[in-house]
Amino acid sequence: MIVLFAVVLAAYVLGSVSGSLLMGRFRGVDIRTQGSGNAGGTNALRTQGWRFALGVVVVDVGKGVLAVWLAQRVFPADVAVAFGALYAAVIGHIWPVFHEFRGGKGAATLVGGLLLVWPQALLPLLGVWLLCLLLTGYVGLSTVLAAASLVFSAAGFGMPPVYWVFAAVGAVLLAYSHRSNLQRLRDGTESRFEKARLLGRLLTGRRG
Repeated sequence: MIVLFAVVLAAYVLGSVSGSLLMGRFRGVDIRTQGSGNAGGTNALRTQGWRFALGVVVVDVGKGVLAVWLAQRVFPADVAVAFGALYAAVIGHIWPVFHEFRGGKGAATLVGGLLLVWPQALLPLLGVWLLCLLLTGYVGLSTVLAAASLVFSAAGFGMPPVYWVFAAVGAVLLAYSHRSNLQRLRDGTESRFEKARLLGRLLTGRRG
């Protein structure tokens, strides 16, 4: 139990290393004071440009990979521990101990962990995310629906119960971390990435 606690705690600490805030220290900016105020890749892209955002994504994906890798090294036969470590890293990203518990929304870290613990789910997840983004231009909505696709992946691949639990909790966790996006969608004030809405504009143009 002590070793398990140490692995989960280490995963949370890894998750608390925010890519945007780490990159921001080198540039002398805190993106939580800019744009949407979120310490994630989307706000980094909108406020600092693609190079900065790419560095953010690399860090945030990488810590998900490292958290699962550590769990698999210590508990190689226990997928539940790997999922637990991934949850801890995502929670650390959303509520980082190093940054006043104000972090990002956890999607990139989740994807990083999936690379090792459940790679089959990545193609459907990324497919749903991309399709929704091309249709609507809403990054937050695309991310929430992509996380929800994990439940359908668990069913489609006939996965054991632990995968179902992970999928459901992951979908709920990302929906919660994107609750402000969902509220703005309901209010009609959510920012839209119009350049990415290629399919949406095409379909709208055809109907017109």
